[in-house]
Amino acid sequence: MKGDGPALVHVVVDPTLSNILRPHQREGVKFMYNCVTGVQIPDSYGCIMADEMGLGKTLQCITLLWTLVRQGPECKPTIDKGIIVCPSSLVRNWSNEIDKWLKGRLNSLIMDGGPDAKKKLTQFMQGQGRTAIPVLIISYETFRMHADILHAGEIGLVLCDEGHRLKNCENQTYRALMGLRAKRRVLLSGTPIQNDLLEYFSLIHFVNEGLLGSAHEFKRKFENHILRGQDSTATDLERKRALDCLQELSNLVNRCLIRRTSSLLTKYLPVKFEMIVVCQLTPLQRQLYLNYINSESVRKTVCDNVEVKASLSSLASITTLKKLCNHPDLVWDKIKEESEGFENSLQLLPAGYNDKDVMPELSGKLMLLDCFLANLKTNYDDKIVLVSNYTQTLDLFEKLCRKRGYMYVRLDGTMSIKKRAKVVANFNSPDSREFIFMLSSKAGGCGLNLIGANRLIMFDPDWNPANDDQAMARVWRDGQQKPCYVYRFLTAGTIEEKIFQRQAHKKALSSTVVDNNEETARHFSAAELRDLFKLEETDSDTHQRLRCKRCLNKIQIKNPPEEADCTSDLANWYHCWDKKGLADMVLKQIWDVSKYISFVFHQKSASQEVKMSKIEEQEEDPDYDENNDDCDDYSD
Repeated sequence: MKGDGPALVHVVVDPTLSNILRPHQREGVKFMYNCVTGVQIPDSYGCIMADEMGLGKTLQCITLLWTLVRQGPECKPTIDKGIIVCPSSLVRNWSNEIDKWLKGRLNSLIMDGGPDAKKKLTQFMQGQGRTAIPVLIISYETFRMHADILHAGEIGLVLCDEGHRLKNCENQTYRALMGLRAKRRVLLSGTPIQNDLLEYFSLIHFVNEGLLGSAHEFKRKFENHILRGQDSTATDLERKRALDCLQELSNLVNRCLIRRTSSLLTKYLPVKFEMIVVCQLTPLQRQLYLNYINSESVRKTVCDNVEVKASLSSLASITTLKKLCNHPDLVWDKIKEESEGFENSLQLLPAGYNDKDVMPELSGKLMLLDCFLANLKTNYDDKIVLVSNYTQTLDLFEKLCRKRGYMYVRLDGTMSIKKRAKVVANFNSPDSREFIFMLSSKAGGCGLNLIGANRLIMFDPDWNPANDDQAMARVWRDGQQKPCYVYRFLTAGTIEEKIFQRQAHKKALSSTVVDNNEETARHFSAAELRDLFKLEETDSDTHQRLRCKRCLNKIQIKNPPEEADCTSDLANWYHCWDKKGLADMVLKQIWDVSKYISFVFHQKSASQEVKMSKIEEQEEDPDYDENNDDCDDYSD
């Protein structure tokens, strides 16, 4: 950036990078540069890059880091050293991305544990001049273990990937990072609000300490009023107060937070169709479910406030119900042992039952999956990703694949980082014969590029909407050439729909606070979300709770608004009780065969736009330099 003195010069982004940056990425780099150099907020040097998945947060941060390491307004580098802190599964990925974009011009030290970690980290901190390694890429766990070494000197910039890990300002990792002598701080998170506003406060406090006051002051001034206004039972006065607080909070935070939604991807990617497919339980599942929730032992464990602070026993009960929704095989051990809640369940199983050979017909969702895969394999040239929160469910998928003769690959937490890269590259190859990629959402939710497939099924929901969103973003991303289809399976009236509703509640909070969306519908009260241990007799409990005004007698009588897309509220998706209104032929063709589909929400991404020409880029980006389109000047 330019200053008052004649010695100050422009800071210009390396043409190698500026040539490939899209307009929104140029804007992002410039915003971060202004933040970490104190231009955006005087005497504050931090920011949050909160772009949604797929918009290139990594590339933007590499551009910022490379610019700071090589340049400065005073004709010398702005920083000597930078640290990238990330989950261990992404350490190698960051190194690969730096090499990919900078062709080996920026050396980095990779640290994820190891016997000589202390020695290497000490050398990094003591290194100076041309021979020093300027960038350290380190996992959160390794950083926490060796924080004392990293606290020994000053660091020019710390960059925290998957920054929502710092949502709790009381944990050891947060404190270790706060103790770092680094005034320039960048936090990356596509999901800055995952559960509550206090987590949001922790992230802002990390990058710009004191901007929102203390945690107590933040709660009193903002959080209490905003949450009350979000509740579906809020009065007009409470909603007005909440909006005023939101506006004040946004005005403060938006000076150091930049966020663009995935709707930008419609300029560059094929269309995406999303479907929430609600399935009925089979008679066996229903009886097992009712026996379990009505058993005396289970009723004793369920506290009234389970949504806020569940006991260990009630959490175990929730997990059991979630597994039962997937397939009785997943609770076979409990049934066999006649453990609490399954005292009289053994006799309900069909004669000759065992869990060695999978029986899809015992689960509504697995029966649907079986029909779906058969139709897809026979009639379409598409690959598919199957995602579950449980490795037990992946075992179930494997049995089904072996039974039907499908070729597949599986990635879960037991697979090494090195092998993951190889497996993914092979699956994405047009020559590979694997039809199915099985993915554990916990192991593969972040950073994986599975564009070899253009269909994805999320078999069960997670409490945290960010985990599901991460997993579902594996196929609709840069490089994808085919239209994408993303399906979420939910079991009607069960705990799965209630978890999904809780996700909607959290997303509404995030949308209101982070995306400044004041029109987010308030469908679910806090009291309704505690009602987990009931089985509703319904086609879709979620649709019922929407209080939908576009549907009458199981017929959608009014289409969603034309501008609605996948990012819109569920009330503005298409609502289907039969196959007539479906856009997806694979689902349409198996509706009657599978027997268990009772309702579908579906919507598509905004219309694809043609890739922008240089003229369009110039019109969209006010900082476009027509005389030198090889570089971006991020000086003011």
